[in-house]
Amino acid sequence: MSDAPADEVDRIVQAWRRERPDLDVAPLTILSRVLRLARHLDLARGSAFAEHDLEGWGFDVLSALRREGAPYELSPGQLVAQTLVTSGTMTNRVDRLVARGLVRRCPDPADRRGVKVTLTTAGRAVVDAAMADLLDRERILLNQLPPAEQDHLSELLRRLLSPFESDAQVSQ
Repeated sequence: MSDAPADEVDRIVQAWRRERPDLDVAPLTILSRVLRLARHLDLARGSAFAEHDLEGWGFDVLSALRREGAPYELSPGQLVAQTLVTSGTMTNRVDRLVARGLVRRCPDPADRRGVKVTLTTAGRAVVDAAMADLLDRERILLNQLPPAEQDHLSELLRRLLSPFESDAQVSQ
């Protein structure tokens, strides 16, 4: 163990080492911290989104459209691929966002049977403001690490995640 202050994970690992010295509990020292950090991130995200009357799913859809660039539109199938939900779930989400005036459905000029989901001006304002607030909260979570350590951590996490994500998902 380092000179760093003990945290709850250190206490958990110490207890497991005492109770099950036959097990190598080293993975807990990293992955339990990642899990606990993810919980704090979920709370920070929820707080940022709530200030803009959004839930995480709404932010996911709006931000997928916003990242696309002008004219900020995707097909429902493209939204499904980017947000990793079923088409039925996406239909429900788009319906709810249409009702709030944050997106609209437009005919797909390339496919008379298809539609495009387009970010409205109101939707763009909401997602832009929510993103700015989210980044403020995420910076607070990371402020214990200097920029070089943040970059190093980012690279290490990328290496851990890469076997789980396809090239298509990573590029999103």
